[in-house]
Amino acid sequence: MVDDDRGSGRRERWDDGLIARRASERAAAVAGESERDVPEEDALPLLGGSYGGPLRTRLDALHELVGLSRTRVESEALAEAGRVLDEAAARQRLSSRHTVIALAGATGSGKSTLFNALAGVPVSETGLRRPTTSAPIALSWSEGAAGLLDRLSVPSRLRRRPLAGGAADAELQGLVLVDLPDHDSAVTAHRDQVDRVLGLVDAVIWVVDPEKYADAALHERYLRPLAGHAEVTFVVLNQIDRLGTEAADLVLDDLRRLLDEDGVALGEHGEPGATVLAVSALSGEGIPELRELIGRFVQERTAPERRLAADIDAAAARLRPAYLADGRSGLDERARGDFADRLAVAVGAQAAGEAAERVWRRGAIRACGTPWLRLYRWYERLREHGSTDPRLDSPVEDELTARQRVEQAVRIVADEASRGLPAPWAQAVREAAARGAEGLPEALDELTASMGDPAARPPRPAWWPAAVLAQAVMTLLQIFGALWLVGQIVGVVEPGLLPPVLVMVGGIVGGPLVEWACEGAVKGPARRYGQEAERRLREAAAACGRARVLDPVAAELMRYREVREQYATVVGTRPSARVVGGLRSGASRMGATRAGVRGR
Repeated sequence: MVDDDRGSGRRERWDDGLIARRASERAAAVAGESERDVPEEDALPLLGGSYGGPLRTRLDALHELVGLSRTRVESEALAEAGRVLDEAAARQRLSSRHTVIALAGATGSGKSTLFNALAGVPVSETGLRRPTTSAPIALSWSEGAAGLLDRLSVPSRLRRRPLAGGAADAELQGLVLVDLPDHDSAVTAHRDQVDRVLGLVDAVIWVVDPEKYADAALHERYLRPLAGHAEVTFVVLNQIDRLGTEAADLVLDDLRRLLDEDGVALGEHGEPGATVLAVSALSGEGIPELRELIGRFVQERTAPERRLAADIDAAAARLRPAYLADGRSGLDERARGDFADRLAVAVGAQAAGEAAERVWRRGAIRACGTPWLRLYRWYERLREHGSTDPRLDSPVEDELTARQRVEQAVRIVADEASRGLPAPWAQAVREAAARGAEGLPEALDELTASMGDPAARPPRPAWWPAAVLAQAVMTLLQIFGALWLVGQIVGVVEPGLLPPVLVMVGGIVGGPLVEWACEGAVKGPARRYGQEAERRLREAAAACGRARVLDPVAAELMRYREVREQYATVVGTRPSARVVGGLRSGASRMGATRAGVRGR
């Protein structure tokens, strides 16, 4: 369909909807929200008639879909949906008692002659000069269509009324028939008028002749793109008076074949679809049947809604790539856990826990160790104090590696979250993850610094003082035994080698035993202390990554699920076969078709 800015005095403003509104809230809003809660400029005006039921639901869903998608989907892709909403609002304000049908055709198809035959009076100029019709001419069978004709920009001087007639004219009450310029006119302005009006009318009658019915311009430019509007389409093969009966049948069958290749459904067996019949506007053959079909079509007064439903279908088909994903998308618990694991590796949670465990064990052994071992370790540290140990420095490569790990973790989780999403939403997910990744390494560094080094001041268990006292007793026994022996040597104490040696050996053996016992007892608490330090750092890093990356990504995914639900509502379901005048339309059309051909 062709965009037109005249039909609606202004463009609707689409509010960007809230992220992740619940389906129940939306249902409540549709069912119980009062009109005063909706800004007048944003609400669709009330009908001249009424769009009810599924069509109103689809329009509301399309309105919501456009609002939710303005910052995600390209504006060009939403332009058609916005135009459909604008035209729905414009048509809704106008008469619902009238049906506007355009009469379109190629040069020389006899379109104006058919127009005059339906009017019963020479209204549209006919002749050999081409193009004969240079501007749309409107024929209205009843009053009250001025607003519709203003919307079509048909000037007052080109608005006509048919001859006052009997029952046939009564059946056409409410019809507004518009004779368009030739769609293949050499004048560009004429083709532009055809495109503009075709985007605004409720239905169209395509007039073809035996010579140009297979014209590629007609099929490729109009019938094929408008295949979804078959229910509001009539295809009339004119000038059958130039053919014999068999030739007319062959041409009509070939026309149906071409329409089928174009994707235009033919309503010949009760199914909804286009009406195809043959007439001769010059001799009048088939004209009564065409008038009868048009009369029944007009009296249904459903053409505007059917045309609008077809427009919504076309807009939804155009938007399909932007809303339907391939397979299941989103973040599962495995992806979230993997992301947390990668952040934990980046901040060195495992290394920090292992370091805390080693420091805790070292502190326990140092506190419970023999003084001679502590003296030896002090000497080792003193000897290594002046040496250059590359492990004491933090090379730039380590920092870069940590940053790269963070960036890699964000990139992987963004790819997993966007896998299978339509391009606009996959891009939105990746952008949300990239925004969260900005400053994430620095935030993790600050978080690690604020938590402090778990290995700096490990806690001391309650049994440490007893172990230290036991070690002190062992040391005192060694010193006492040594002094006892010295006293015997200098003659201060009575000689007796065995007692001081036993005391001294007891202290020498008891010290390592106490240290060994403490070392065994400290393994479990040290491991738990290291695991707790690792867990705290891991959880802190995961919380930081969740707040900066996972939550924005989840918000985009939830927004996508919401618009996908709205899109499913927009797609909706179409009504079943069109019933004309209480008869199945396919049967009546077939009868009219054969009558038009064989009644010659």
